[in-house]
Amino acid sequence: MIFNLFRKPAVAPDAIDQAYRSIVAQSRQVRFYADWGVADTVTGRFDMVSLHLALYLRRLKNEPTARDFTQALVEHFFRDMDRSVRELGVTDLGVPKKVKTMGNVFYGLVAALDPALDSGDAADIESVLVRNVYGQAHPGAAQLAAYLIGESARLAALPVSELLPAAGVAA
Repeated sequence: MIFNLFRKPAVAPDAIDQAYRSIVAQSRQVRFYADWGVADTVTGRFDMVSLHLALYLRRLKNEPTARDFTQALVEHFFRDMDRSVRELGVTDLGVPKKVKTMGNVFYGLVAALDPALDSGDAADIESVLVRNVYGQAHPGAAQLAAYLIGESARLAALPVSELLPAAGVAA
C-alpha cells in the first residue's frame, strides 16, 4: 500500500544486512565443501545459507523483541534469492516459480531440522541432512550434524542482545 512508503521501518536495514552478511559468511566456510562434502554449487551454497539461517531463527523464535527483526531477515533472504536467481539468467516469468520452490525447500528444511535438533540425537540430524543437503548417505553428514548441534548450543547460550545487531530493533 502507498502509505507503507511513508512509514518508518520497524528494523534498521543496516542491522538486517549486517546479520545476513554474517550468516552468509558463516555458511561459506571451506570445510563444509572441501572436508564435509557439501556440493560447492548454487544449490549446495543455498543449503548452507538455509541451515545457518534456520539455526539463527531457531534461537530467536521465542524472543518477542526479535519478531520484527527475524521477519525482516527472512524477507531479506528471499530478496537475495530473487536477485541470485535473476543473476543466473532465469527470466522474469520464471523467477517467482523458482523462488517459491526455494521457499518450500527452506521451510521444509526448517520444519525437519527443528525437531531433530530438539531431540539432540545426531542420527536424527544426519537423516535430515542426508535428505535435504546431500541427497544420499554421505560421511560428511555426521560431521555437519555435530557442527549443527554445537552451533545450536552456542547460539542458545548467547544473550539476545549479542544476536541482534546494534539498532536492529526499534524501541
